[in-house]
Formats: sequence, structure tokens, C-alpha cells
Amino acid sequence: MKKTLFLLLFPILVFAQKTSTVKGKIVNKFNDPIEGVAISYLNQGTTTDEYGNYSFEIPIRKTVEVTYSHVSYKTVVKRFTTRGKRTINFSPTLTIKNEELEEIIIKNRKKEAEGITKIDTKKVATVVGPNAGVEAVLMTLPGVSNNNELSTQYNVRGGNFDENLVYVNGIEVYRPFLIRSGQQEGLSFINPHMIQNIDFSAGGFQAKYGDKLSSVLDITYRKPTKSSTQIDLSFLGASVTTEGLLFNDKLSTILGVRYRDNSLFVNDKQTEVNFRPNFTDIQTFLSYKLSSKVDVNFLGNFSLNNYNYKPLSRRTRFGTIANPLELIVFYQGQEVDRFQTFFGAFSMDYRINDNLELTGIVSSFNTQEEEYFDIAAQYNLGQVNTNLGSENFGEVEFSQGIGSQLNHARNDLDALIVNAQVKATLKDGNNEWRAGIKYQKENIRDRIREWEVIDSVGFSVRPPHHNIGNDQPYTPFTGPIEPFQNVRAQNTVDINRFSGFLQFSRKTTWGNHEIWFNAGVRSQYWNVSPVGAESKSQLIFSPRAQFAIKPDWNDDMLFRISGGYYSQPPFYRELRGYNGQISADVKAQKSIHAVVGNDYSFTMWNRPFKLTTELYYKDLSDVNAYSIDNVRIRYRADNVTNAYAYGLDVRLNGEFVPGNDSWVSFGYLKTQENIDNRGYIARPTDQRIKLGVLFQDYVPNLPDLKAYLNLVYNTGVPGGAPAYADVYSFQNRLEDYRRADVGVSYVFVDNNKKTSNKFLNNFEELTAGLELFNIFDIRNSITNTWVRDVYSKQQFAIPNYMTGRVLNFKLRMKF
Repeated sequence: MKKTLFLLLFPILVFAQKTSTVKGKIVNKFNDPIEGVAISYLNQGTTTDEYGNYSFEIPIRKTVEVTYSHVSYKTVVKRFTTRGKRTINFSPTLTIKNEELEEIIIKNRKKEAEGITKIDTKKVATVVGPNAGVEAVLMTLPGVSNNNELSTQYNVRGGNFDENLVYVNGIEVYRPFLIRSGQQEGLSFINPHMIQNIDFSAGGFQAKYGDKLSSVLDITYRKPTKSSTQIDLSFLGASVTTEGLLFNDKLSTILGVRYRDNSLFVNDKQTEVNFRPNFTDIQTFLSYKLSSKVDVNFLGNFSLNNYNYKPLSRRTRFGTIANPLELIVFYQGQEVDRFQTFFGAFSMDYRINDNLELTGIVSSFNTQEEEYFDIAAQYNLGQVNTNLGSENFGEVEFSQGIGSQLNHARNDLDALIVNAQVKATLKDGNNEWRAGIKYQKENIRDRIREWEVIDSVGFSVRPPHHNIGNDQPYTPFTGPIEPFQNVRAQNTVDINRFSGFLQFSRKTTWGNHEIWFNAGVRSQYWNVSPVGAESKSQLIFSPRAQFAIKPDWNDDMLFRISGGYYSQPPFYRELRGYNGQISADVKAQKSIHAVVGNDYSFTMWNRPFKLTTELYYKDLSDVNAYSIDNVRIRYRADNVTNAYAYGLDVRLNGEFVPGNDSWVSFGYLKTQENIDNRGYIARPTDQRIKLGVLFQDYVPNLPDLKAYLNLVYNTGVPGGAPAYADVYSFQNRLEDYRRADVGVSYVFVDNNKKTSNKFLNNFEELTAGLELFNIFDIRNSITNTWVRDVYSKQQFAIPNYMTGRVLNFKLRMKF
């Protein structure tokens, strides 16, 4: 049956061969993969790819001598003999040659030429932060920002969370729809303990990537070459990752289980609650080698977020020194949310020959989300006594506003997304062709029942758009009581998408200058069919190009320019307006995007450094304007907005401390929008200045004691507006975001440190450490709560502060 299935998918498969397979991954002593290692055997040869991987065939019942050589490393010679068909895993660690190689510098420039930032996986393992992982490293890069340490979402160069592509092993992944706060979000899809490679592009990316406007995060999970288990424990939760080989090393398996509890952060917030949010994630990646040419892979994920929230009281002091105010709130009720997602994907890689490779992928994503809450709040907004000689100094002496509100929701969403795609890669010397086609079907069933009633000193506050006069308390009002907000909708939508791409890449020379060129085009046709409404279909094209040159100069520099006409067809959330209704005729948002960049590699203090600089500009049209409340994005579901974004990103990375790579990044951004020709105003993501530092150090006399610093400074973004308010009337900004996290760890055992202690010899790696989040205890605000004063008719923005200083203990064990 299996053979029949593969014959249907790829009719030219051939399985029977009287050979054995030799494969592995070649690394250096720092466990970094080595690209371009020449492997010669039986007058034949191959080389390792950019990830250090290789594979070739040898005849059985014959001794074969294999030579592994590289210009910068010592040569390794290995003899293999097999008596039957099998797979041999050989992953040598090459050592650097002793002689000086000042005139020979081997570097892989392909990723740099493509505008791709490669992130060291060791940074992910050591980064310090409430949400440590890939996203925490991204937050320190220029052009990437997020003012919510409880969220793993990020904005890139003026875009929002929904404009970022995320791939794992070439498979696009999704996130839940209804999550509205970072406290509910839980774990990122990406399991940092399973990662082999991380590529990130902040803009100007190639046609092979999907139809989004801002960025691409391309993750590769590793295929294990040996058996091991890693356990991570902390006050925030635990994770277990186990990996190994089965069935004569044909099946490589890696399984990760994670559990997280955010109580440590929640208990530090300004609201007193009965709250224990917990998040569980199970993820696996399997790869089975059917033959020397065919690999079958499976990526699976299950996650469950339980969010049971029962607020009790809140006390927030704000305002100025001369006029301090205090908000006191007492709550009744609770919120019970449940977000459950399933994801599964099968893929097949078929290497027809050294130049042609086919990949087929079938995947399915299902999310079942419930958001139920009934919370009543009674609040008192008062002036604080500032008289130092008063017995009541620091207490509320006058109530400026008294009122209450009741929030209710019964929201349910069930979304199923399935797709199938085929991709091909053809290499012809220095030329490379890539092409692919994809079909995707989305079925979304969504029920919204959400309302808010506001009462101020006994008088119901009516919706702002209400046109009936109300002169209470002087004149009795006999009209019906209406909720201040009331959203009721029930949507069932089917969306069918057909997309494809074709791109051409070439590496060549112009004199002694190296040149890279890439050009491609994407296209997508989609049809939106809401139940009970007319279906709508649209078609878009997205041409893109890149050009890079490395001049033959004494200075090591690379220049690149990239851009194109990018389009983002609407996903379900972008089709749903403020009233919860679906607008099937929402167009794709479009962006003419241009990026100019330079990489300058140099030596300072006899250590390597690199300065990366990029200028970018985006001209956006058919924009679907939105508002942001914590991590919830609410769209207008129209295309009456134009916008632009431009900025400068600079990053200096290198060995500020010998043997440890760190970096400092700076970003400047300006993005504005013009809604329905009313004039340009700042977009919700208009974060003008960004400064990030990722630094690691060690004690000179005790190198196993290491320290890590993660520092972020962002200027304030527009703080949003009250519900139903005109954003043109509310352009105030939140305070600047400042945060510093520090961690220290001690290495008892690792690959570079062995011990004679019998107990420690049981571990391949053992590390323990302490982390101090928000070391300066800075109170950063993420949103505002709007409170109305019945006397002055004024609305006050009370900041909702994020987490304060928190101490965490961490323990890592690897067997």
C-alpha cells in the first residue's frame, strides 16, 4: 500500500539498490555546521550543504576509503565496509588547521546576499526573558518590536502581528484567532529545544515565501544523529525533549513536551486575582529514510491553553506629581477561556538527482477556541491628597468619578485549514530555479456574543453614536437601556486559495566582483464564500527581485538591494469588521517595498565584527486599518486607507568579549496612515526609536560562570482610543518601553568540559542558573483602561502596567 501511494505521488521512484548509505553532519568544535566540506570516494565526490549535512552511496561488501577535506580544517580519512544494505551515520568534528590562514577566508555569502539574518541557535538557548526562545532573540534585532513581555508576537518595520510569515521545515504555521492578551497566549508554536537553524528576513524577501507584507521567520527542526534527552526546569514550567534513531537508523525522531505556568508574573501585576494560567504543548518531528533519494517526514503539534481568571481588586496610581489620581476597582465574576489547537503535516523529499529535488506537503490545522466571561467592576476615580502636613497624605480625599461596568462574552470559534503543495528545485551550475503550487481550504465557524454596559453614578452611559437626547438628571429619560458596546454575529465562511510561485537565482562574477541575482513572481487566486451571502473572488500578482554584489576590495563589504510589489490577501480576521460581520469583498493589502543594505565585516581588538545597515521604504495601498488592544487586532474590514513606512536599521555584532558573540542594534521607524482621505496620522505600530542589546560575558578566572544581558528600549506607540472613539481625536502615546533582563549560569558539564565526578559523568550537559527579569522594576504600560468622569464628561486613560521584577531559577540537564 505504501509503495502504491508513493508511485501515485512520484511515479519515477526506484527503491532497489545494492548499496549502503553514508550520511551525517559535519561540525567544528563549537558545534557549528561546516558548509563546503569536500567528500571524495571511489573517484566520486560530494559536499556538505549549508547545514553541514551530507549523504552518499557506497557498494556493499567492499571497503571504501572516504576523505573529508576543507581548506580551513584538518583532513579526516575514514574507511567503511558493509555486508548488507544499511545506513551508516558518521558525523566527524573537524579541527582547525594550526597554520595561519590569513589570506584564505571561506564564508557563505548566500544568506547575506538574500537579506537573511542567520541566528545562532545557542543564542536561543541562553537568551534571558519572560518568553525565552526564538522570539526573545528577535526582539533585540533592529526593526523588530513588541511592548508586551508576556507575548511572543512581534511587529516588524511598522507591520502588525498578522503580517509575519512563520515556517517550520518549510511548512507554514498558524496561531489562534481569539486571543486578546499576552496572558492568554502561552507558548509559542516554535519549540526552541528542537531547532537546528533559524533564518529571519525583515523585508524584501524572495518569491518562494508566502503572501505577507512584513517578515519571514524560517525555522528548521533537526534530524537527530544520536539518542539524547534534555530536561529543562524552572519556576515558570518544564520541558522534556527526547530524540534518537530507530529501525537501523532509518527513522530519526524528536519529541518535545512543554508546560508553562505564568503565575509568577501574574502575581506581580497591579490586579489582585485568583489566577493560575497553564499552557501545555506536545510536538514531534519524524523523518524516515525510504531510500537514498526519498525521505518522508511528519510534523505534529498539540497545544492547550487554559485561562481561568477571577479578578478581585485593582489599585493604580497615575497622573502628575501636582495632580495625582488613583483608580480603585472591585470585581465580581470570572473569565474562563480555552484555546485548543491541532496541527499535522506530512512531507516527502525526493532527490531525483544531484540537481533536481521535489517536495510534497500535506498539512492540516484545527483550532477550537472558547472565550467566556462575566465580569462586573465597581470603580472609584479619586484625587490623592498631596499635602505633606496632612494626616491623610497619600490617601484619596475626593471622588472624581464613581461608576460600574459589566462585561459579558460567549465567543466560540472553530477553524479548519487544510492545504497541499508541491515544490521543485532545479540547479544548473550557478543557476537555480524554484517553483511551487499550493491549494488551501479554510473553513471557519464563528459565534460572537459580546456586550458591555457602563453605569456612572446611577446613569447608564449610552453608545457614542446614539442620537437620542438625554438630559438626565434634569429631565427624565424613558428610552430603553442600551449596551455601550454590543457585538452579535454568527459567521460560517469557506475560503479556497490557489497560489504558486516561480523564481530564478544566479551567482556569477563581474570581473573579480561576486554577484548574486534573484527574481521571481507569486500569484494567488482566492474565493470567499460566507453562508447566506454572495461569494467574492480575487486575483493578485507579486513580482520580487534581489541583487547583491561583493566588490573585490580590501575591505570586506557586501551591498544589496531588494524589493517588489508585495500583496497580502485577507485572512478571516481581516474580513471581520468591528461589528463582527464578514465583508467578503475586502481586497488584498499591497505594498511597494524597497530595501537597500550593506554588510561590513572587519576586525577590531583582533576579533571579528560585522556592521549591518539597511534602509527601507514601504508605500502601502488598499490598507485594512485596525486598532490594537494588547495582542488583539480589530480590523475595519475595508480598504479605504493608504499608508507608508520608512526607516533605518543598524546592527553591530561581534566578539565584544573573546569567544562570545553579542550585538547592539538601533532602529528608526516612521509609519503613518491616511484613513478615507482625512489626513495622515500615526499608525498603531509607529514606534520611532528602537535600541536592543544582547550581551554575554564570563568571569575570566572562572569561565564556566557565564552572564547574559538582554536590554530593550522602545519609544512609545499610540495608546489607542476608547471603544467607538475617533482615532483622529486620540493620538496620545504610551510611555517609552524600557526593560533589562539579566541571567547568570554555571556550567557543571558540557561538550567542552568533562569531569571525574561519578555523579556528573551521568550527564552530557548540566547547567544551573538564576534569571532576574526587569532588574530595574520599571513599570511599562501596554494599553489603557478608559474611565469616564460624569462631572467633567472627561475620559481618563489609566495605564495597564506589565510585569515588575521577578526572580527565576533554571536547571538544564542533558543525558
